[in-house]
Formats: sequence, C-alpha cells, structure tokens
Amino acid sequence: MIALLDTHSFLWAVLAPEKLSAATRRLITNPANEMHVSTITFWEIALKFSIGKLRLWGCTPEDLVGAGRQMGLSISAPSAEESAGFHRLARLPHKDPFDRMLIWQCLQRNWTLVTRDKELTAYRALGLKTAW
Repeated sequence: MIALLDTHSFLWAVLAPEKLSAATRRLITNPANEMHVSTITFWEIALKFSIGKLRLWGCTPEDLVGAGRQMGLSISAPSAEESAGFHRLARLPHKDPFDRMLIWQCLQRNWTLVTRDKELTAYRALGLKTAW
C-alpha cells in the first residue's frame, strides 16, 4: 500500500504513538507499505505553531522533518500540476484547506489517506481511500 499520513496521524506517530489505532501503527511500521508525509503537513504544523493553535513540547516544527525521515517516511510535495488542478476538487461540506489539499494529493496519486477524521468519508464517493 502507498499511503499518506494526514497531519494528526503524523503528529501522533512522532509524538504520541499511543493515540494511533493498533491497525494504524501496524500500517506505518509494515515495511511492505510505502508511507509518505506531505510538505503540506509541515506547512500546516508551522502555521498553527506560529499562531499558537499548536503546541509542541520539546521540539520545533523543523525538528519534525528529521523525525519523519527517521521513521522512514518519504516526504512528498504536490507537483505544479497537482497544485494548479486543485480547483477541480469538489466542494463538499468539509472546508479545511489543508485536509482538502491532502485529499487532492491522494486522489491524484491514487494513494490511501491515513486519517481518523470521519468528516473526510464524503470524499470516498470521489475515490478517496482511507485507513485507520
């Protein structure tokens, strides 16, 4: 499986793995799976950290890049084409722009999004695969 961790999944994997489901921990650590974290996630973390909506104890947003690499995660950036085509993502009730960008990245690459967010299930009708 090729999968992309959403922001909370990534943060929990690095800082609080006990918050992940057992199935998610197995998914992340299974060497047969190709696991990714998006540059969008690092942007969201840095933004929320800078405005005080996210607290990180004992690390900075920059430290999380190395932590992700140490976990064996590939860091993936949306391509110019993916970014330019983002306007085509259907407008469903979920409005979080970071989640929507991660959804679009997964849809474009046919990846599975690792998320606990039940609000994203509406995107399954568009082909989004999710795991938790």
